[in-house]
Amino acid sequence: MLLFLYTLLYFHKSYAKAEDSPCQKMGDPKYALLSKDGDVTIGGLFSIRSIEILPSFDFIQKPQLLSCASVNLRDFRMAQIMIFAIEEINRSEQLLPNVSIGYKIYDSCGSRLSSMSASMALMNDQEFAAGHRCNGQSPIHAIIGETESSATVILSRTTGPFKIPVISHSATCECLSNRKDYPSFFRTIASDYHQSRALAFIVKYFGWSWVGAVNSDNDYGNNGMAKFLKTAEEEGICVEYSVKFYRTEPEKLQKVVDTMKKSSTKVVVAFLSRVEMVNLLEQLSIQNVTGLQVIGVEAWTTAKSLITPNTFRVLGGSLGFAVRKINTEGFSDYVIKTFWDSAFPCLQTEGNSSQLKLNCSRYKDLLVLKSYNDDVPEQRYASNVYKAVYAVAHSLHSLLKCKEPEGCKKDLPIQPQQVVEALKKVHFTVKFGDHVWFDSTGATVAQYEIVNWQQDSDGSIQFKPVGYYDASLPPDQRFVVNTENIIWAGGQLEKPRSVCSESCPPGTRKAAQKGRPVCCYDCIPCAEGEISNQTDSNNCKQCPEEYWSNAEKNKCIIKTVEFLSFTEVMGIVLVFFSLFGAGLTVLVAIVFYSKKDTPIVKANNSELSFLLLFSLTLCFLCSLTFIGRPTEWSCMLRHTVFGITFVLCISCVLGKTIVVLMAFRATLPGSNVMKWFGPVQQRLSVLAFTLIQVLICVLWLTLSPPFPLKNLKYYKEKIILECSLGSIIGFSSVLGYIGLLAVLCFLLAFLARKLPDNFNEAKFITFSMLIFCAVWITFIPSYVSTPGKFTVAVEIFAILASSFGLLLCIFAPKCYIILFTPEKNTKQNMMGKIPHRLNVSHPNNKTYTEDFSDPPANLLAPCSVFLRQTWPPRSRLRRGRCSLHDAEATSPPLASLPSSYHSDANIIRANNPSYQKVVRI
Repeated sequence: MLLFLYTLLYFHKSYAKAEDSPCQKMGDPKYALLSKDGDVTIGGLFSIRSIEILPSFDFIQKPQLLSCASVNLRDFRMAQIMIFAIEEINRSEQLLPNVSIGYKIYDSCGSRLSSMSASMALMNDQEFAAGHRCNGQSPIHAIIGETESSATVILSRTTGPFKIPVISHSATCECLSNRKDYPSFFRTIASDYHQSRALAFIVKYFGWSWVGAVNSDNDYGNNGMAKFLKTAEEEGICVEYSVKFYRTEPEKLQKVVDTMKKSSTKVVVAFLSRVEMVNLLEQLSIQNVTGLQVIGVEAWTTAKSLITPNTFRVLGGSLGFAVRKINTEGFSDYVIKTFWDSAFPCLQTEGNSSQLKLNCSRYKDLLVLKSYNDDVPEQRYASNVYKAVYAVAHSLHSLLKCKEPEGCKKDLPIQPQQVVEALKKVHFTVKFGDHVWFDSTGATVAQYEIVNWQQDSDGSIQFKPVGYYDASLPPDQRFVVNTENIIWAGGQLEKPRSVCSESCPPGTRKAAQKGRPVCCYDCIPCAEGEISNQTDSNNCKQCPEEYWSNAEKNKCIIKTVEFLSFTEVMGIVLVFFSLFGAGLTVLVAIVFYSKKDTPIVKANNSELSFLLLFSLTLCFLCSLTFIGRPTEWSCMLRHTVFGITFVLCISCVLGKTIVVLMAFRATLPGSNVMKWFGPVQQRLSVLAFTLIQVLICVLWLTLSPPFPLKNLKYYKEKIILECSLGSIIGFSSVLGYIGLLAVLCFLLAFLARKLPDNFNEAKFITFSMLIFCAVWITFIPSYVSTPGKFTVAVEIFAILASSFGLLLCIFAPKCYIILFTPEKNTKQNMMGKIPHRLNVSHPNNKTYTEDFSDPPANLLAPCSVFLRQTWPPRSRLRRGRCSLHDAEATSPPLASLPSSYHSDANIIRANNPSYQKVVRI
């Protein structure tokens, strides 16, 4: 702790001693190139010469001062207009009426070393009075300069601790907008933040997504390029390469040129200062690199020094941003007369002639410009220097409390920090109409011209304005380009293309190529159901649920609605078979009705037959309800009609089967079983079976009826309009009940299959039920697995197949007899009673031989036995002693009668299938 206090006291003592010591110069003084005394002094720092000549460093003698060569006309004009503005203000009776402004202008030679030296010279007086103490105050109140951003950074960092305001006319580096690092910096030009973004916008505007980039390796180039690259990425622009070099690095410059030669892009963004651009152009010209569309920045785009026959081969057609060209009234005449008479030191006649000769040796390279002013109209930064001088004057006007007619209080002490604060508040208009004020970063609003390098008919190179960028305007109005006036690289009138991959047309999307920038991509067609309706879409959009992509995948169209219609081939075929089946059924009914009095119709239970034919007609016709656009009513109708008509049909078949079976099973004497299967009972059974199905359908329709449904699952590209079952249980119950009756009918018919043939429908019913069950058993998996309208077709096919099976199996044999073998349509044939020659032995020992179909009752009176045949007619043999002998069998199937009969023996054997049973009596 004691050591710390001792150290602190030591430094305090040393500082107090330094404060009391007189100011002493270290090294040789650096004198201003142009200067004039005044009540207040403004410093100027410009690269009036561009080449620095270093002295010999052999350490044998004291090094000489740095010298410069090669006049930079543009910066010399900046120095001239600074003096022009100061003299204009000094002549004015309004701004600073009784205060004169002096100036000190130094040449930085475009060198950082010289810039530092000049900065130090500006902040110090060159001479001190005897005993004068160092007070830490600068002899100047503001500095105008530097030209380049890197040099301005050095200047601002050097003067920053002393709060000396620096106003640059052309330093655009965005880094200088940092008020924390550069609190006393101002500029009458916009920050590169706007120019960098504008570069990306112009590249985007012309559709160039594949560009190269080269920049100066200094604060100006690095910061500007960094902002451009960021904005370019945001705008979807890809940079194939980004290279940089500095003016003193020829090796890097050669690598940059090699990179540009090998690249595939034809557009290059050059964020270079003028000196680096000169070096690059020289190498590109030597290596004959042409055909590049160069996009430039304000630092070099309008530099006349770049124009040569060789460079135009490289830069012809270039586009770039430039500071607006403003004509300052009176300046063109000033640079060829007044300046040389009043402000140029070596032409002054006062003083020692030898001293004058010495002074003029510094200015001999400038004297050649005495009578030249052709470049003045093209000077674009001169107005910025002019506005900077006036900004300082307006701040002094505020600080010195200038009023008319009293004038300014010139005795008020002015500190540089006060000038900084006053500059933040200035807001005025110069004589050529521009409004001058500084934003929060110390810059002015961004306003650029867009110029195009063009060659006139006389061969001269011109910077033709083709648009502008004005950040003060609304976003949609800031950027304007007249493309028709542009002549592109190589003298082409058509805009060059610069893309890594060609644009993806609508209907495709971009897919980035692995390991390459995002602008290098493949065009992938959109998937089914997706579209892209814009060029270069990154993603395809999914169509809404009821829409689908067209063939080009660039538009969503409403999906095709598919259902089984009457107009398509399948619908027409099914309608034909439905109507054909219904017509065939009606035809059978007509045939039966016309032959209703014949034995075959009577023997087939005509009432049930006609009811069966009616139900079959309905079955054929109900299939039509399945065809056509499903509606709420058609969906309910098709399934219920189908269920009820099929139950009615199966009920009729079941009734016929039960009647046949019961008639042959009722064999006991005096049995009255058949009275329960009479016509009334048959009708009631059919009605009961049908009412059960009606009840099931009513419950189904009440609780969860079928309804039309847009099915989007089976096919993505189309909508299947179908009838939803509503309730699976309801539909299953309807089918299950039909299946139950069909199985029951099949079993009963199967049991009756061995009854006598002539009247035996059981075999045909069995076969028809076998077809029916087979059809509907195979229907279930087919119905579940078949999509769309084919589901309906399968259901219609099952209806038609089962209906045709019933119609053909049951009625075809009878129709055949009726129509083609009417001789068999007799009672005897139906009863199976074919004449036999029988020998009848009676107890009276008489034998009768006679042809008859039924055993004569009078002969067989003593016998008592029932001979039961296929059909209901019976022959009663009464009890007694008699025997029947088969004398001759004339034709099958009744080949014989019972082989023997014993009155007390009780059993008659029937070897012929005409007899179903012989019963013990």
